[in-house]
Amino acid sequence: MAKFNFVDWLAMVLVIIGGLNWGLVGLFNFDLVAAIFGTGSVANVIYDLVGLAAVYMIYMVFKMAGYCKDMPSQ
Repeated sequence: MAKFNFVDWLAMVLVIIGGLNWGLVGLFNFDLVAAIFGTGSVANVIYDLVGLAAVYMIYMVFKMAGYCKDMPSQ
C-alpha cells in the first residue's frame, strides 16, 4: 500500500472540502466557503487551491493505478 505524504493528504482534504461545498451548493444553494471567507480574494484562493488539488488527485489516481511507472513512489 502506498504511503501518503503531506501534499497527498492536503490534496485529499481540499478535494473533500470542495466536494462537500459543491454538495451544499447543489442541495441548499449555500456556499460554505463564501460564507466563511466572504466573496473576495480569500475565497478565490480557496477555490483555486481546491481546483489544483483536484488536478493533483487525477495524477495520484494514475500513479496508484501504475500508469506512471517512471514516477517515484513514496
